[in-house]
Amino acid sequence: MKTITLFFAILFISISFNAQEFKFEDETIDYGKIEKASNGERTFVFTNTGDQPLIIQKIKSSCGCTVPKKPSGPVMPGEKGEIKVSYDTKRVGGFSKSITITSNAKNAVKVIKIKGFVNKEISLEKEKSILSDN
Repeated sequence: MKTITLFFAILFISISFNAQEFKFEDETIDYGKIEKASNGERTFVFTNTGDQPLIIQKIKSSCGCTVPKKPSGPVMPGEKGEIKVSYDTKRVGGFSKSITITSNAKNAVKVIKIKGFVNKEISLEKEKSILSDN
């Protein structure tokens, strides 16, 4: 029994010393004010600051209007990785969405965010009627 306890204690200590970690350049991307139906794709860049390969197992957004894409393979220690996020810019108004990342990092769950405001499009007919005296 002592052997099993000692084994698990050593395993726990070795896992905590050899843990994967990652650091994002920005944990929130602010789109600012953008036009309706404009390009809604942005990229989060991170670095594996651990000493083991980082594997992102799952990425989930807080809404179907936000589609994240995870790296296809492991990110090696010291290397950079990217998470691409596409927001549906046909939805007018303010937005603030969360993207939850599950990985083999020391802190297994990480949340990053996007926010911004999609401007309402102004029709050309309305602009013409405002500019002319008709």
